[in-house]
Amino acid sequence: MIDVFREGLYEGEVVLVTGGGTGIGLDVARETGRLGAKVALCGRRPERLEAAAAALTAEGITVFVAPCDIRQPEMVGAFVDRVCAELGPISVLVNNAGGQFPTTAESLSPKGFEAVVRNNLLGTWTMTHAVANRALIPQKRGRIVNVIANVRRGFPGMVHTGAARAGVENMTKTLAVEWAQHGIRVNAIAPGVIKTSGTDQYPPELLEMSRRATPVKRLGTGEEVAHLITYLGSRVADFVTGQTFTIDGGASLWGDTWLIPDAPGDAGSAALPIAGGTK
Repeated sequence: MIDVFREGLYEGEVVLVTGGGTGIGLDVARETGRLGAKVALCGRRPERLEAAAAALTAEGITVFVAPCDIRQPEMVGAFVDRVCAELGPISVLVNNAGGQFPTTAESLSPKGFEAVVRNNLLGTWTMTHAVANRALIPQKRGRIVNVIANVRRGFPGMVHTGAARAGVENMTKTLAVEWAQHGIRVNAIAPGVIKTSGTDQYPPELLEMSRRATPVKRLGTGEEVAHLITYLGSRVADFVTGQTFTIDGGASLWGDTWLIPDAPGDAGSAALPIAGGTK
């Protein structure tokens, strides 16, 4: 890992990372922990959380983990209370948990759409509301970083998560204004296609199409995304709020996001997105 920040930047901070057992979430926990933070991780798979805790503890990082389904308000509230009891008041929340699957809109069931929106939008709100009311607002300070996706051009091939992530982006702007009076800064990051364990579910041809549609001609890494989140979660970014930062190697500026046939019925129309924001 590249050393980007000064030693001790996160001393005295308690960082909660949802979906922190693997991928970007674990990279964020590792980087902020190395900078002095106490770290709390949650997710739905205990085995991943336990493995993450063991790895972070071995590096000398203070960590608390517990299973939590962000779609369940009672479970979220209980988890947040436990974190505050174990580590102290939460000062930084990274809403990294989420999930989606590639699909065309016409083949997506109502149940599938609802499941992704419930997780990616409602779950993010549920955790944000609990942390803000239990820790950030009483302290009159804090940072929230929401991990979304590149949705400025829509999200062909994943309409469910596009709708959900767009909702989170708007929520980011709204809360940045409402909660500025409480000393809370709220920002979002929109990763392009990031090569982590989370991309293993996607077909190799989809990842290759995404790489070709990225100007820098490679996929991003979890560590690169973690650097940006670490900056936004720190006090160094005190004058930054309500913004969405794209980190995608230029993919959102160039290339097609969806192949369209020349005429109805032509072969070769896309059934998958070319680039968008998998992690």
